[in-house]
Amino acid sequence: MKLSADLLAFAGRLGHVFRRPELLRRALTHASISASTRPDNQRLEFLGDRVLGLVMAEALLAADPSATEGQLAPRFNALVRKETCADVARALGLGDVLKLGRSEMMSGGRRKEALLGDAMEAVIAAVYQDGGFDAARAMVLRVWGERIAGVRADARDAKTSLQEWAQARGLPPPLYTAIGRDGPDHQPIFTVEVRLENGAVERARSGTKRAAEQAGAKALLARLEAGDD
Repeated sequence: MKLSADLLAFAGRLGHVFRRPELLRRALTHASISASTRPDNQRLEFLGDRVLGLVMAEALLAADPSATEGQLAPRFNALVRKETCADVARALGLGDVLKLGRSEMMSGGRRKEALLGDAMEAVIAAVYQDGGFDAARAMVLRVWGERIAGVRADARDAKTSLQEWAQARGLPPPLYTAIGRDGPDHQPIFTVEVRLENGAVERARSGTKRAAEQAGAKALLARLEAGDD
């Protein structure tokens, strides 16, 4: 069975021509709509996560031959974490072609970070199984693009960096408190407050609690580090 027009367009954005179109359809099928005749993407997600890890490890080693393991690890984590996979998925318009059950669709599943990130990993596995590792590597490097070259030398996430800042000054870990939720159920906006024992506080808003926590930690850390100068 051939791919529909929307899936053909999506495959074009990936830069891969599928010899086995059913692999792409499966990669884009969430468990909320799967059945015995329509398997979901969970097993592909498991495989794609490993393929992505190998591609990024190779890319980082090639990009900086002198980097130590301690320097490479946070860069690697920044490139393979779920938020980055979801960001790539959004850039490709993956949410528009994701197959979801009605309840998941009504709750805003096409925009959920976890669903997008998981599906992106499944797509990587689909390309790997369809064309082999070279095809998967080429696709990943193409769609990750400047994210690889632009990953910071110290790419630890903001929450980790803020906690280390606090520990270095004898303070307990930051406290994250969800203080608000706005918007419709299918597209909520969360407000999170980040507070340190020394009184420093920052608030941030985002579509997920996790993203709001990261944004708040990043903003607070930037202000604290500016004050240290």
